[in-house]
Amino acid sequence: MKKEIKKQIQAKSKQKIDFSWIARITILAFFISIAFSSLSESVIKNVNIYVAIIILLAFIAFGILFDMIGVAVTGASEEPFHSMSSRKVKGAKQAVYLKKNADKVSSFCNDVIGDICGIISGSVGVTISLFLSQYINLFLSSLLVTAFIAALTIGGKAIFKSVAINQSNEILYGFAKFISIFKK
Repeated sequence: MKKEIKKQIQAKSKQKIDFSWIARITILAFFISIAFSSLSESVIKNVNIYVAIIILLAFIAFGILFDMIGVAVTGASEEPFHSMSSRKVKGAKQAVYLKKNADKVSSFCNDVIGDICGIISGSVGVTISLFLSQYINLFLSSLLVTAFIAALTIGGKAIFKSVAINQSNEILYGFAKFISIFKK
């Protein structure tokens, strides 16, 4: 028993660090951040408070959705998707690929998209709190907006992490099926 555990630990410690992946994901994060940020900044300047709140909620929801997908991919089982792939079920091949690359998919979904959405939610929150400062103290308005964003993000992620763990195969398959629409 102890020898088996030692072998597993040694095998894990010998895994290589993929520096090219780290470089690619860092560069990708930079450009996705520019795209999301420029989109939100250009739109948020020209909208009323209600549309700004909808944009804020959309970024929070997008971050929560991708966090759920990242957790589901790491928790899913690969075996059912091999069976589905052999029967040529749409999306099964993509599900196997995503599961085989669960560490990268999780990093992209949870860290890149999730963190960027969190940062942009904060910048949209600044715009909302500046608007609210016309009616209440700036300190109080920024405090309330920040607390609102944090509560929704953390609460949403907590709820959907449980969903992702309990329905990981279904979520992975749904995401893979969605991706298969764009792949030949």
